[in-house]
Amino acid sequence: MNLLQDLQQRSGNICELCTSANDLSIYEVPPISTGGVDGSLLTCETCKTQIEAPETTDANHWRCLNDSMWSEYRAVKVVAWRMLNRLKKEGWPQDLLDMMYLEDDDLRFAKESGDHLEESEKIIHRDANGAILEAGDTVVLIKDLKVKGSSMVAKQGTAVRRISLDRENAKYIEGKVGPTQIVIITDYVKKMAEKE
Repeated sequence: MNLLQDLQQRSGNICELCTSANDLSIYEVPPISTGGVDGSLLTCETCKTQIEAPETTDANHWRCLNDSMWSEYRAVKVVAWRMLNRLKKEGWPQDLLDMMYLEDDDLRFAKESGDHLEESEKIIHRDANGAILEAGDTVVLIKDLKVKGSSMVAKQGTAVRRISLDRENAKYIEGKVGPTQIVIITDYVKKMAEKE
């Protein structure tokens, strides 16, 4: 079976967040480290759009989290927690968050999106041109960089895919150059435009 079939079987072919059976697709929970069944869920177009574009969020749509937050699947619980945090100003999501429990690893993963932070607390990562970097983005090195602790030099023009962000420091991101996971200073990267 492929990933879509696995998720369809797991969910009963409905959105794992709101139970809609229309326009279903795979949503890989960012930052994508595992992907696969454990790092993905089956969502409808409405849920996926509102997750990826917070400005389109309709708070009433997310009352479905009252049920889906109890899912046994990590990806579903993590997205439910993130959306409840994003909506907590509404009042009712805070009640659900107070009841919700996540294992330490799941909570760490859930917090990687920064949805639980107030806007003033969020650390914004920007590339050399000032473009905002998100977890999972692809960046290109704009100069040769020596990799600390090794003789390796990451060459200008190297693409670093699926970056992760340092939640403590807006200047640091991490990504793989070849087989090596390295920390990169954001001043030395340029965000690659997504292909349409």
